[in-house]
Amino acid sequence: MLIQTSRPQAEAILGAMRAVALEHGEAGVTAMDRETIAAAAAIVLGLEVDVDALAPIDPQGLAATLADAAEAEQAVRMLAVMSLADGVADPGKTALVRAYALELGVRDGYLEILTEVAAEEIAQATACMVRKNAESFPHLDSSRLSASAIAPFLPYRDAPDPELEARYSTLGELPTGTFGQVFFDHFERNSFEFPGNPNGLAEGFTTPHDSSHVLSGYSTSEAGELCVSTFIGAMHPDHPMAAEVLPVIYSWHLGVKLNELAKSAHGAFEPRHFWTAWERGAATTVDIVAAGWDFWAATEVPLDELRSEYSLPPAAPALLA
Repeated sequence: MLIQTSRPQAEAILGAMRAVALEHGEAGVTAMDRETIAAAAAIVLGLEVDVDALAPIDPQGLAATLADAAEAEQAVRMLAVMSLADGVADPGKTALVRAYALELGVRDGYLEILTEVAAEEIAQATACMVRKNAESFPHLDSSRLSASAIAPFLPYRDAPDPELEARYSTLGELPTGTFGQVFFDHFERNSFEFPGNPNGLAEGFTTPHDSSHVLSGYSTSEAGELCVSTFIGAMHPDHPMAAEVLPVIYSWHLGVKLNELAKSAHGAFEPRHFWTAWERGAATTVDIVAAGWDFWAATEVPLDELRSEYSLPPAAPALLA
């Protein structure tokens, strides 16, 4: 259970989620809607519910039930995800999410991204998400975004750093099962280039991102990428929706291409995996994207020991590397 709240408050959040699904009438409630609500109830709120028996609740009713600002913020995030569960950016559902946010006093900028995508203003929305993503990685030079959307992520094309690349290559010499050795194997298995290589991604991005893959165990499949960024968004509090959660839902579930580097696909959202990744990230006690986390100090620690030290909950094996 991720959100500690009373049953009436939890049922109000779930009722609002059902109201979003019902925006176009009872016939519009899909199997994916039901799965998304049921999984959120079980994993985020700790309830087993009959989704079809939930009473829809309007924005005023939800605001009257949720007095805590943190609960309100979490509820609106859940409603935003709910609006996209069917793989469509629906203007009616988006408007209803905005109405809930207004009543609850939530003013986060990701709500504008929802509106822009629903209005097919894709370029504006993707530019904002790429910027927020770059800004959320503290060791990434996001100032280079002024040159191009991908410039911060590819700094070695014009300025290779062979010494940096060589340092990462030595991780393969560490004992089997250490975090650093598994990190090395993750790069080798996926044919990724290390930071410093002309084709490598920026150290400030790829090291924390791929460390999150290794720590969480999520693969680099489309569904795994969706889960690892959701994990990061719940672990790292810097613009979690705009920088992590929405970009991967749009990329891997709605087929929205964010930039020339990124790939896209349809249908990778699986509710139980998604909410579990959300819960796992929130439960992790050490933020490995934060500026103060020391990657190199962690490399010699056995991975299982690191996971235990960071209080990382286990995951279903389906998406693990």
